[in-house]
Amino acid sequence: GRGVLSRAMAALGAYRCIECNGEATELYRDYQRGVLRISICKSCQKPVDKYIEYDPVIILINAVLCKAQAYRHILFNTKINIHGKLCIFCLLCEAYLRWLQLQDSSQNTDPDDLIRYAKEWDFYRMFGIASLEQTSFFIGIFITLWWMTPEMLKRKSDFILLLKALLLSTYGKLLLIPAVIWEHDYTPLCLVFIKVFVLISNSQAIRVTLNLNRILPWFAIFFGLIFENGVVCLFQKMGWDV
Repeated sequence: GRGVLSRAMAALGAYRCIECNGEATELYRDYQRGVLRISICKSCQKPVDKYIEYDPVIILINAVLCKAQAYRHILFNTKINIHGKLCIFCLLCEAYLRWLQLQDSSQNTDPDDLIRYAKEWDFYRMFGIASLEQTSFFIGIFITLWWMTPEMLKRKSDFILLLKALLLSTYGKLLLIPAVIWEHDYTPLCLVFIKVFVLISNSQAIRVTLNLNRILPWFAIFFGLIFENGVVCLFQKMGWDV
Protein backbone atom coordinates (compact mmCIF):
# COMPACT_ATOMS: atom_id res chain seq x y z
CA GLY A 1 0.00 0.00 0.00
CA ARG A 2 0.90 3.67 0.25
CA GLY A 3 2.74 3.20 3.54
CA VAL A 4 5.00 0.47 2.14
CA LEU A 5 5.79 2.62 -0.90
CA SER A 6 6.59 5.60 1.31
CA ARG A 7 8.99 3.61 3.50
CA ALA A 8 10.71 2.15 0.45
CA MET A 9 11.21 5.54 -1.18
CA ALA A 10 12.31 7.10 2.08
CA ALA A 11 14.94 4.40 2.43
CA LEU A 12 16.22 5.36 -1.01
CA GLY A 13 16.28 9.05 -0.09
CA ALA A 14 14.10 9.83 -3.09
CA TYR A 15 11.88 12.52 -1.58
CA ARG A 16 12.36 16.19 -2.44
CA CYS A 17 10.63 19.33 -1.29
CA ILE A 18 8.75 20.67 -4.29
CA GLU A 19 9.36 24.27 -3.17
CA CYS A 20 13.09 24.41 -2.38
CA ASN A 21 14.28 21.04 -3.76
CA GLY A 22 15.59 20.08 -0.34
CA GLU A 23 15.74 16.44 0.72
CA ALA A 24 13.03 15.01 2.94
CA THR A 25 12.65 11.73 4.79
CA GLU A 26 8.88 11.53 4.35
CA LEU A 27 6.02 13.21 2.52
CA TYR A 28 3.43 12.69 5.22
CA ARG A 29 2.89 10.93 8.51
CA ASP A 30 0.10 8.42 8.86
CA TYR A 31 -1.60 8.53 12.25
CA GLN A 32 -3.91 5.64 11.31
CA ARG A 33 -7.71 5.77 10.96
CA GLY A 34 -7.36 7.93 7.86
CA VAL A 35 -5.54 10.76 9.64
CA LEU A 36 -2.61 12.04 7.58
CA ARG A 37 -0.35 15.01 8.25
CA ILE A 38 1.76 16.45 5.43
CA SER A 39 5.40 16.82 6.39
CA ILE A 40 6.93 20.29 6.63
CA CYS A 41 10.28 20.99 4.95
CA LYS A 42 13.01 21.86 7.45
CA SER A 43 14.63 24.28 4.99
CA CYS A 44 11.76 26.41 3.71
CA GLN A 45 9.12 25.60 6.35
CA LYS A 46 6.55 24.78 3.66
CA PRO A 47 4.75 21.49 2.95
CA VAL A 48 7.17 19.03 1.38
CA ASP A 49 4.69 18.03 -1.31
CA LYS A 50 1.22 19.56 -1.38
CA TYR A 51 0.39 17.61 -4.54
CA ILE A 52 -0.09 14.34 -2.66
CA GLU A 53 -3.55 15.71 -1.75
CA TYR A 54 -4.33 16.93 -5.28
CA ASP A 55 -6.33 15.22 -7.97
CA PRO A 56 -4.19 13.86 -10.84
CA VAL A 57 -5.98 16.19 -13.25
CA ILE A 58 -4.84 19.22 -11.25
CA ILE A 59 -1.28 17.88 -11.21
CA LEU A 60 -1.41 17.39 -14.98
CA ILE A 61 -2.65 20.94 -15.51
CA ASN A 62 0.19 22.30 -13.38
CA ALA A 63 2.66 20.19 -15.35
CA VAL A 64 1.26 21.55 -18.62
CA LEU A 65 1.82 25.03 -17.17
CA CYS A 66 5.45 23.94 -16.64
CA LYS A 67 5.42 24.63 -12.91
CA ALA A 68 8.62 23.48 -11.26
CA GLN A 69 6.71 22.19 -8.22
CA ALA A 70 4.63 19.83 -10.38
CA TYR A 71 7.75 18.56 -12.14
CA ARG A 72 9.49 17.86 -8.81
CA HIS A 73 6.43 15.99 -7.57
CA ILE A 74 6.32 13.81 -10.68
CA LEU A 75 10.06 13.19 -10.96
CA PHE A 76 11.06 12.75 -7.32
CA ASN A 77 8.00 11.93 -5.23
CA THR A 78 6.14 9.47 -7.45
CA LYS A 79 7.08 6.20 -9.09
CA ILE A 80 6.19 6.67 -12.75
CA ASN A 81 7.62 4.11 -15.15
CA ILE A 82 5.89 5.09 -18.37
CA HIS A 83 8.80 7.05 -19.84
CA GLY A 84 9.75 4.26 -22.25
CA LYS A 85 6.22 3.68 -23.54
CA LEU A 86 5.60 7.43 -23.69
CA CYS A 87 8.76 7.90 -25.75
CA ILE A 88 7.73 5.23 -28.27
CA PHE A 89 4.22 6.65 -28.57
CA CYS A 90 5.52 10.21 -29.07
CA LEU A 91 7.89 8.98 -31.76
CA LEU A 92 5.00 7.18 -33.45
CA CYS A 93 3.00 10.42 -33.41
CA GLU A 94 5.87 12.33 -34.98
CA ALA A 95 6.49 9.58 -37.53
CA TYR A 96 2.81 9.56 -38.47
CA LEU A 97 2.83 13.32 -38.99
CA ARG A 98 5.89 13.10 -41.24
CA TRP A 99 4.46 10.13 -43.12
CA LEU A 100 1.21 12.02 -43.65
CA GLN A 101 3.06 15.08 -44.98
CA LEU A 102 5.04 12.83 -47.30
CA GLN A 103 1.82 11.26 -48.51
CA ASP A 104 0.23 14.68 -49.09
CA SER A 105 3.19 15.68 -51.23
CA SER A 106 2.40 12.85 -53.65
CA GLN A 107 0.52 13.98 -56.74
CA ASN A 108 -1.09 10.58 -57.38
CA THR A 109 -4.53 10.33 -55.76
CA ASP A 110 -5.33 6.83 -56.99
CA PRO A 111 -6.73 4.82 -54.02
CA ASP A 112 -4.86 1.74 -55.22
CA ASP A 113 -1.67 3.71 -55.12
CA LEU A 114 -2.50 4.81 -51.57
CA ILE A 115 -2.82 1.19 -50.50
CA ARG A 116 0.47 0.38 -52.19
CA TYR A 117 2.04 3.38 -50.51
CA ALA A 118 0.82 2.28 -47.08
CA LYS A 119 2.44 -1.12 -47.59
CA GLU A 120 5.81 0.44 -48.18
CA TRP A 121 8.33 1.15 -45.44
CA ASP A 122 8.01 4.92 -45.51
CA PHE A 123 6.28 5.08 -42.15
CA TYR A 124 9.02 2.99 -40.53
CA ARG A 125 11.63 5.15 -42.19
CA MET A 126 9.97 8.23 -40.72
CA PHE A 127 9.98 6.52 -37.31
CA GLY A 128 13.69 5.80 -37.69
CA ILE A 129 14.41 9.40 -38.64
CA ALA A 130 12.41 10.74 -35.69
CA SER A 131 14.27 8.35 -33.36
CA LEU A 132 17.63 9.42 -34.79
CA GLU A 133 16.85 13.10 -34.37
CA GLN A 134 15.60 12.72 -30.79
CA THR A 135 18.60 10.57 -29.82
CA SER A 136 20.98 13.14 -31.32
CA PHE A 137 19.14 15.93 -29.50
CA PHE A 138 19.48 14.15 -26.14
CA ILE A 139 23.15 13.33 -26.75
CA GLY A 140 23.84 17.00 -27.49
CA ILE A 141 22.15 17.96 -24.21
CA PHE A 142 24.09 15.39 -22.19
CA ILE A 143 27.41 16.40 -23.73
CA THR A 144 26.77 20.08 -23.03
CA LEU A 145 25.67 19.53 -19.43
CA TRP A 146 28.52 17.10 -18.73
CA TRP A 147 31.00 19.62 -20.13
CA MET A 148 29.61 22.63 -18.24
CA THR A 149 28.50 20.99 -14.97
CA PRO A 150 30.39 17.69 -14.59
CA GLU A 151 29.68 17.65 -10.83
CA MET A 152 25.96 17.30 -11.59
CA LEU A 153 26.38 14.09 -13.60
CA LYS A 154 28.89 12.10 -11.60
CA ARG A 155 26.88 8.92 -11.22
CA LYS A 156 25.06 6.65 -13.62
CA SER A 157 21.85 7.26 -11.67
CA ASP A 158 22.13 10.99 -12.46
CA PHE A 159 22.19 10.27 -16.19
CA ILE A 160 19.27 7.86 -15.89
CA LEU A 161 17.17 10.34 -13.90
CA LEU A 162 17.86 13.12 -16.41
CA LEU A 163 17.04 10.80 -19.31
CA LYS A 164 13.72 9.83 -17.69
CA ALA A 165 12.94 13.50 -17.10
CA LEU A 166 13.65 14.37 -20.74
CA LEU A 167 11.55 11.46 -22.01
CA LEU A 168 8.61 12.40 -19.79
CA SER A 169 8.87 16.05 -20.79
CA THR A 170 8.32 15.19 -24.47
CA TYR A 171 4.66 14.43 -23.77
CA GLY A 172 3.73 17.54 -25.74
CA LYS A 173 4.33 15.60 -28.95
CA LEU A 174 1.06 13.78 -28.26
CA LEU A 175 -0.66 16.97 -29.40
CA LEU A 176 0.61 16.33 -32.93
CA ILE A 177 -2.18 13.84 -33.62
CA PRO A 178 -5.17 16.08 -32.78
CA ALA A 179 -3.43 18.95 -34.57
CA VAL A 180 -3.34 16.82 -37.73
CA ILE A 181 -6.81 15.28 -37.31
CA TRP A 182 -8.47 18.68 -36.82
CA GLU A 183 -6.53 20.20 -39.68
CA HIS A 184 -7.25 23.84 -40.49
CA ASP A 185 -5.50 26.88 -41.90
CA TYR A 186 -3.52 27.41 -38.71
CA THR A 187 -2.16 23.85 -38.45
CA PRO A 188 1.45 24.85 -39.40
CA LEU A 189 1.39 27.49 -36.67
CA CYS A 190 0.03 24.93 -34.18
CA LEU A 191 2.90 22.57 -35.02
CA VAL A 192 5.39 25.37 -34.31
CA PHE A 193 3.73 26.06 -30.95
CA ILE A 194 3.86 22.34 -30.10
CA LYS A 195 7.59 22.26 -30.89
CA VAL A 196 8.21 25.31 -28.70
CA PHE A 197 6.12 23.81 -25.88
CA VAL A 198 8.14 20.57 -25.98
CA LEU A 199 11.40 22.54 -25.80
CA ILE A 200 10.07 24.56 -22.82
CA SER A 201 9.10 21.30 -21.10
CA ASN A 202 12.57 19.86 -21.77
CA SER A 203 14.16 22.99 -20.30
CA GLN A 204 12.03 22.76 -17.16
CA ALA A 205 12.84 19.06 -16.77
CA ILE A 206 16.58 19.77 -16.95
CA ARG A 207 16.27 22.68 -14.53
CA VAL A 208 14.30 20.68 -11.97
CA THR A 209 16.35 17.49 -12.22
CA LEU A 210 19.76 19.16 -11.83
CA ASN A 211 18.56 22.16 -9.78
CA LEU A 212 20.00 24.68 -12.25
CA ASN A 213 19.18 28.25 -13.17
CA ARG A 214 17.05 29.08 -16.21
CA ILE A 215 19.89 29.92 -18.59
CA LEU A 216 21.97 26.73 -18.59
CA PRO A 217 19.11 24.37 -19.59
CA TRP A 218 18.33 26.56 -22.60
CA PHE A 219 22.02 26.62 -23.47
CA ALA A 220 22.04 22.81 -23.42
CA ILE A 221 18.89 22.63 -25.52
CA PHE A 222 20.40 25.05 -28.05
CA PHE A 223 23.46 22.84 -28.49
CA GLY A 224 21.20 19.78 -28.57
CA LEU A 225 19.37 21.26 -31.55
CA ILE A 226 22.68 22.07 -33.24
CA PHE A 227 23.94 18.51 -32.68
CA GLU A 228 20.65 17.09 -33.95
CA ASN A 229 20.76 19.12 -37.17
CA GLY A 230 24.46 18.35 -37.59
CA VAL A 231 23.86 14.60 -37.42
CA VAL A 232 20.98 14.84 -39.92
CA CYS A 233 23.12 16.87 -42.34
CA LEU A 234 25.96 14.36 -41.97
CA PHE A 235 23.72 11.45 -42.94
CA GLN A 236 22.30 13.45 -45.83
CA LYS A 237 25.82 14.06 -47.15
CA MET A 238 26.47 10.32 -46.87
CA GLY A 239 23.57 9.78 -49.25
CA TRP A 240 20.97 8.69 -46.71
CA ASP A 241 17.45 9.88 -47.39
CA VAL A 242 16.93 11.59 -44.04
